[in-house]
Amino acid sequence: MTTYQPLKVVQDSQKKMPCNIEAEQALIGSILVSNDIYDEIALIINSKKFFDPIHSKIFNTIEMLISKGLLANPITLKNYFENEVGLKELGGQEYLVKITKFSTTSVKQVIDYANIINEMHIRRELIRISESVLNEVFSNDEITSSGEELIQNAEKSLFDLAERGHFNQSFLKFENALQQTIEMAKNAYQNEEGIVGVPTGLTDLDSRLGGMHKQDLLIIAGRPSMGKTALATNIAYHAAKNMEKKGSKSAVAFFSLEMSAEQLSTRILSEQSRIRSNDIRRGKVSEKEFEQFIETSKNIYNLPLYIDETPAITISAISNRSRRIKRLFGLDLIVVDYIQLMRATNRKYDGRVQEISEITQGLKALAKELNVPVLAVSQLSRAVELRDDKKPQLADLRESGSIEQDADVVMFVFREAYYLERKEPTLGSIEHAEWQQKMDEISRLAEIMISKQRHGPTGNVRVEFEAMYTKFKDLENK
Repeated sequence: MTTYQPLKVVQDSQKKMPCNIEAEQALIGSILVSNDIYDEIALIINSKKFFDPIHSKIFNTIEMLISKGLLANPITLKNYFENEVGLKELGGQEYLVKITKFSTTSVKQVIDYANIINEMHIRRELIRISESVLNEVFSNDEITSSGEELIQNAEKSLFDLAERGHFNQSFLKFENALQQTIEMAKNAYQNEEGIVGVPTGLTDLDSRLGGMHKQDLLIIAGRPSMGKTALATNIAYHAAKNMEKKGSKSAVAFFSLEMSAEQLSTRILSEQSRIRSNDIRRGKVSEKEFEQFIETSKNIYNLPLYIDETPAITISAISNRSRRIKRLFGLDLIVVDYIQLMRATNRKYDGRVQEISEITQGLKALAKELNVPVLAVSQLSRAVELRDDKKPQLADLRESGSIEQDADVVMFVFREAYYLERKEPTLGSIEHAEWQQKMDEISRLAEIMISKQRHGPTGNVRVEFEAMYTKFKDLENK
């Protein structure tokens, strides 16, 4: 029987830790000769990326001096290393002069050295992550984390390593931020519809929002049967179809906590083929409709839409899986249906309010981290039902004010016909005739009420809702 030696790989790797001491010497030596070179590599490496601890300390001191506007060379560094034991082992302060002999005046070469140092650092970090995973898996202590949590932690560590230096930069010079604004305005100007974000597929809504913008958290809220999921699904489909037309490498991640992937795809097929979803499920379709159904499925077969149907998923799991999709396929939009069915990563919360706060903060952070819009569906409290005026308000957001606080956009879906239908008078009465006339007028009408928009105006958008196909579309007669 084979005896496993789980830590052998780690022990072997520590003997051969990836590094390039010569590249470290050449880079530091070049900066000591010409401090101007520092600016060329400052965004590639930092002191923590050096393998040799002395090199790390030297580089850290160089950074400190340059940041103060002082000269960094072997003479100015001398006082900082008079009692440095590690430097004495390398030859003392003369080592600072010695490494300048490895210097180069070629900026390209210095950048190459910086990239080599960064590459070696990444490899060492991969070993560290692997070691951490192995130690956790083979730990004999009491099991505190499930296998799924270990995978999520490992994925996050890997993603953080891959994205380090991209999302985690501390400051952005104003001229760079200004350039991004100009680029955004240019894209909007060149787009005939004036949309710079991910389009929703609804003309008036896109006109109000300018599309769904990167890094924004958008909330679709409403009472049951208002069409929240239908609207989210319509938007996800349209965004994915738009990506497919452009031929760009990107995708939509749809986290469906309530409906299965099969139910969601049935809705989309029903919407596109214009065959009732209930008829599809019961097989109540004609031969012509079935052929239409098959043809429609072929047309949307390669849709870049990825559905995750995990129930009660945590915010950390959504984050990790979104990172994975972005890494593998690209990512332009995340949809979550719906917030109240999610779980927070921290299980120690006493109340649901705190838990929802962590979830909404996590969704907003994810939107910023991955630079994509996050569209999340939310339930409303029953307070709506107790009022004569059934139109929802921001105060009706269920269980937490943090939804309103963290969201960039809050939209309510409202269908007056839903409530009027339940007030049907006695058949044959005058009231019934009036009721029927009113129902005919509003049965297909819906309102998307933009009650909060951080970057633009609020207001209501009237759309048409085809209940039999669970489809929202522009009003033909406005």
